[in-house]
Amino acid sequence: MKIDQITAVITGATGGIGRSFCQKLIEEGATIIMVGRDERALEDFQHELFIKMGVKSNQVHFYACDLLKNENRQGLVKYIESFHCPVNTLINNAGDNEFGLLEHLTEQRMEKIMRINTFIPMTLSRALIPHFSQQEQAQIINVGSTFGSIGYPGYSVYCSSKFALRGFSEALRRELSDGAIAVKYLSPRATKTSLNSANVLAMNKELNVAMDSTHIVADQLINLLQGRRHELFIGWPEKFFGKLNQIFPDLVGKSIIKQLPVIRRYAQLSE
Repeated sequence: MKIDQITAVITGATGGIGRSFCQKLIEEGATIIMVGRDERALEDFQHELFIKMGVKSNQVHFYACDLLKNENRQGLVKYIESFHCPVNTLINNAGDNEFGLLEHLTEQRMEKIMRINTFIPMTLSRALIPHFSQQEQAQIINVGSTFGSIGYPGYSVYCSSKFALRGFSEALRRELSDGAIAVKYLSPRATKTSLNSANVLAMNKELNVAMDSTHIVADQLINLLQGRRHELFIGWPEKFFGKLNQIFPDLVGKSIIKQLPVIRRYAQLSE
């Protein structure tokens, strides 16, 4: 699909990756609907795009809502269905994370991470299938993670949510393969965003974990949107280890377990 033919809904639009997604899509000629909880932040970002990028007023729209609330999601779906031009792309980007050992995470945090990272993309996708089926072409992009392919200590709940999202993407892609909707999965590696605490940044530096800028992830989103592939894994050697983990999980596990003392040290600092 050509980018200038896309009208995209982007959840988590004011976060680090979300902001870069919005900017890149606009640069390439797409129309966007930014979704987030903070209406003031959405307004400020829209104004910033108008001023700094000279964006046309009909190219950038926003809808403020809390996706964790069912009535808010229903309102978003109605807004999309009645939008002045056909919406044909959903980018499930909103996400949550917390670095820490499982025994120290509360049930409330565990549930919230799973709901935002997995349940919300599933429910939005389900709700928009009838609308997208009426379009000549449509796409659902689920933003995952390297940790959706490799289980990593300190991120057990986050990994679970992204493993589930990857499985959901694969199953739904096959389920909808005889229609107009393409389901795709984007897997960034560690990325420089505000979701990473100072302890995580320090740990990544000690372990020599490469971190991409959000602009690199946005560039790859464009490649995924206009290409034919259904999955795009970002970063080397991360994409290699993701594949290797499917075939020889014990081999990858031995390598990661060597890092466990460092991971535990930083996890304890985060408590």
